[in-house]
Amino acid sequence: MESSYLKKMIEELREEIGHERVDVNIKEAIFNKRKDELIIIAPDRSDKSAIIGKGGWVAGRLKEALGVGRVHVEAYTDIILKKYRMKLSLDKIESLIKKGIFPDQLKVFRDLLQERLDKIPEFDLLEYKIEDLKGEAIVALSGGVDSSFSTIIAKNLGFEIKAVTVDPGSIILPRHVKENIKRLSKTLKIEHEYIKADFSDIIKEALEGKFHPCGRCSKRIDDKILDYARDQNIKIVIFGDLLPTSSQAVNLGDDILRLNLPALLAASKQEVKRVVSQFNIRGYQVFGCPLLGEVHKKFPHLRRYSIQRILRETRAGILEPGEALTLILGLFKEL
Repeated sequence: MESSYLKKMIEELREEIGHERVDVNIKEAIFNKRKDELIIIAPDRSDKSAIIGKGGWVAGRLKEALGVGRVHVEAYTDIILKKYRMKLSLDKIESLIKKGIFPDQLKVFRDLLQERLDKIPEFDLLEYKIEDLKGEAIVALSGGVDSSFSTIIAKNLGFEIKAVTVDPGSIILPRHVKENIKRLSKTLKIEHEYIKADFSDIIKEALEGKFHPCGRCSKRIDDKILDYARDQNIKIVIFGDLLPTSSQAVNLGDDILRLNLPALLAASKQEVKRVVSQFNIRGYQVFGCPLLGEVHKKFPHLRRYSIQRILRETRAGILEPGEALTLILGLFKEL
């Protein structure tokens, strides 16, 4: 599709809607006929905003005018950053392979990264599948969209998956999250196990306002998952962390290889949601678990630490500013 034609159409749509007049800049436009999707690559984020329009109105009107199933806009500067991060992840994997550390398994992730680098932003993670068995792996499945994404991708990469969920009780792991876990395990036909855990000390002290619970809770869950992996003698453990990115997305400790899969692939929250939505996994526009919600209500000053966590993902380009704003506003709706 001609960029000049799209540029003119977008400028006219902006004028019809009542947006201010700006020069619309388009670096490239790609139409995927099979997926009925138009991908527009803008030079920078400000150009991306001009194409999307306030509240997404311009992109929505463009979708209707063109009669396409979806319009997706990317900033070229964001693509450069994604590629750089994936290159750093790739370098880390290559260094581990050269040392003879899990070479067969790491080559799977190396090949995935190389192909994603070549084809981004058109690359479709769900279409990248490997039929050959690549060994056992544990996936820490919390029931949220990030860990569900990791479970789906790991399964597609040919690993024999065992999904494990640490269960501290419903104040941290509510029923709707367990429904996601049950639904995904059944759809993917993978083994799943709950690990009961006592978090009463964290819950008690958090509800007394002694600390923000997320850091301690996350560390204890990680420790439980890694201990389980050691007991089962499974050497690869996959988590759903979006941070840390680049070389820190792959780490070796105590002969266990830890991969933070969304971070390894430099996936955005939007991409993660698109993948899991095809498996009927429901995300929620709420930050954190019921325990965190109670802590926020009782001790409003602790909201600042939740905001800091949201901003970390926003600075990294994982969350769009609008997504971050929705999450932050959600922290204050009880006031």
